[in-house]
Amino acid sequence: MDFELERYVAGILRDIRERGLEAVREYSLRFDGYAGPFRVTEEEFEEAARSIPRRDRKIILRTVERLWEYHERQMERERLFIKNGSLYGIIYRPVRRIGIYVPGGKPLPSTLMMVAVPAKIAGVKEIAVTIPPKDGKVNPYVLYVAKLLGITEVYKLGGIQAIGAMAYGVGMKKMDKIFGPGNRFVNEAKRQVFGVVGIDSLAGPSEIAVIADETAEKEYVLADLLSQLEHGKDSRAWLLTTSGELAEFCSREGVEVVLCENLEECVRRANEIAPEHLEIITERPMELVDGIENAGAIYLGPYTPVPAADYFLGVNHVLPTGGAAKFSGVLTVRDFLKPISLAGVSREEFLAERELGLRLAEIEGMNYHRRSMEARR
Repeated sequence: MDFELERYVAGILRDIRERGLEAVREYSLRFDGYAGPFRVTEEEFEEAARSIPRRDRKIILRTVERLWEYHERQMERERLFIKNGSLYGIIYRPVRRIGIYVPGGKPLPSTLMMVAVPAKIAGVKEIAVTIPPKDGKVNPYVLYVAKLLGITEVYKLGGIQAIGAMAYGVGMKKMDKIFGPGNRFVNEAKRQVFGVVGIDSLAGPSEIAVIADETAEKEYVLADLLSQLEHGKDSRAWLLTTSGELAEFCSREGVEVVLCENLEECVRRANEIAPEHLEIITERPMELVDGIENAGAIYLGPYTPVPAADYFLGVNHVLPTGGAAKFSGVLTVRDFLKPISLAGVSREEFLAERELGLRLAEIEGMNYHRRSMEARR
């Protein structure tokens, strides 16, 4: 834990709780050099749409369609059953209001698509977006994607102050859950507001691991490893291979090469790493899938590079990092749904099985629990 970072972020969040919009404005001016109105106007949406080339509009639409086709198959269905005249099961309801944080360093319209599409499929009614402004403006591609998906609530707001505003309802209606990646300040702010609101995850630097044998095309493997290092100096790349020639070819700065005796060892090493992205480029990649326990996403064969998944395959690129794939997974429609337990018990079953509850209440010393069940005839 970086205690200095923790204290720094906590101080800003506390200030936002106490002073509200005044504090948010001050931090926006300090960190983003912006002191204007936060909410994007309809005129700005229209200006953004006019600035997007027709070809790019088509590309964005086709990408959204692919994402929609893939994610709509994830929609949860109610699971109900009847037993002895009683009704039991699980029903699902969407989170009502979510906030999506879109990083502002490099404009990432793909991130907005990846989060907003499953949210819309889940039935989320209210979606707001925050993004750090650059020279007082929001990237037009981000605005175009937002409008395409029916999102009109977009704020020129970034960093800790954006997370604080979404969590505490400062300058906007409070969120129920916050989604989206950010730098270490944003991540720490999300960690600290968890409990006040829900969060998706704490996304860290990008990661890729590639399992490859001697059949893998060397240029493909190296290009894929370097693609994820492009995200920043903290990004990680591993090559797990049985090929000495490939190991030598990919021995570049930033790439951690592990020469393994066999593919089973490659799989074992991959599970230890629990990478965000795992490519398997071997003669028979599907044969290794059963052995993979820890990975945010698995991409099979030479024509499933991570960048393709980042953009157009339709699978989601919001994935666990930093070993979190050992206990969490890819963003899905389920992240926007709340399972609610449902039960409607018949008199007959209640009276027939009541003794179970009566005795357990006695064991736990819960007298009023017992009386609640005893009172029914």
